[in-house]
Amino acid sequence: MELVIYLLILLSTGAFVGFASGLLGIGGGFIMVPVQFFLLTVMGADPDTALRVSFATSLTVILPTALSGALGHWRRGAVMVVPAILLGLAGLMGGVFGAGISSNTPAAILSFIFGLLALFSALWMLGSRYPEIKEKPSNSKESYLFWGFLGGFSSGLLGIGGGVVMVPILNLLLRFPIHKAIGTSTAFIVFASIGGILTYIFTGMNATGLPSYSLGYVNLLQFAALAGTSIPMARIGVKAAHRLPDKELKYVFAALLIYIALKMMGVFEWLNLPL
Repeated sequence: MELVIYLLILLSTGAFVGFASGLLGIGGGFIMVPVQFFLLTVMGADPDTALRVSFATSLTVILPTALSGALGHWRRGAVMVVPAILLGLAGLMGGVFGAGISSNTPAAILSFIFGLLALFSALWMLGSRYPEIKEKPSNSKESYLFWGFLGGFSSGLLGIGGGVVMVPILNLLLRFPIHKAIGTSTAFIVFASIGGILTYIFTGMNATGLPSYSLGYVNLLQFAALAGTSIPMARIGVKAAHRLPDKELKYVFAALLIYIALKMMGVFEWLNLPL
């Protein structure tokens, strides 16, 4: 019975993440990570191991979604190829470093950092205003390598795609038009997630206390349940994008992110609130 409830929660989470991704153009790491973490700890897993499994599996779910999205953006001319390659190669290395550090850092520290970035993501979602940019960006190779490494590092460290970091960087700092910023960021996520996934598999090979069906820190059962519903629901979300009030839905999603951020940071425990 516990296994059935466990799988139903993962399937529902995948469906929600996929729909929100297609509808609002957001990644699902900030939802998938805490849901997996709470499920695994409730089932008795060590918090350090549970968080690393959550990060690794989240990245593994994000990879096929990002690859599909990158191909779609590329067909529409929204991926700037040379910047995407530079960002992606640096992001791959950043993902390796981030995942390596995450594999040796206590869960309490990682969950607090994760909560801070989730809070930033929610606030950015509520207050973001994309500037209109028409000129072609002209940035140095060094700038792409620097920001790509930083974005990849955050991706590997916290099990997120990195789009919440990369889209504002490309649009606000590197002056990409917003559609090209989103398309190029999606291509970058493919590289960054690969670096993180490979590192989590390698560093988790000899880990103890892993849940069944794990390849290193990547749990294949959770991956199948999450990806199985998130990928098809993303297509439905895209179709619904022009029919539903996206502004109100964005507020709901941001409120959920704020709750998750405070929960992961332990704020409710500090205040002795039963939330």
